[in-house]
Amino acid sequence: MANHKSALKRIRSNEKRRVLNKYQHKTTRNAIKALRIATDKTDATSKLSNVISMIDKLAKKNIIHNNKASNLKSKLTKFVAKL
Repeated sequence: MANHKSALKRIRSNEKRRVLNKYQHKTTRNAIKALRIATDKTDATSKLSNVISMIDKLAKKNIIHNNKASNLKSKLTKFVAKL
C-alpha cells in the first residue's frame, strides 16, 4: 500500500479516470455498433458525424491510439459510402 499522501491521492484520481475512460470507450463502441447496424443512408450519415467526433475525443485523451482512431474512421466512412 502507498505510504505518501500524494500516492494515495494518485490512486484515487486514477480510479476516477479509469471509470470515466471505461464509460466513454464503451459508449463509443455501442455507437459504432449502432452505426454498423444502420441500413438507411441518411440515418447512417447523421450517426457517422457523431461517432467520428466520439472517436476523435477518445484519441485526443489517449484512451485509444491515434492510428486505431484513423482506421476506425476510415472503415466506417467506407461502410456508409457503400450504403
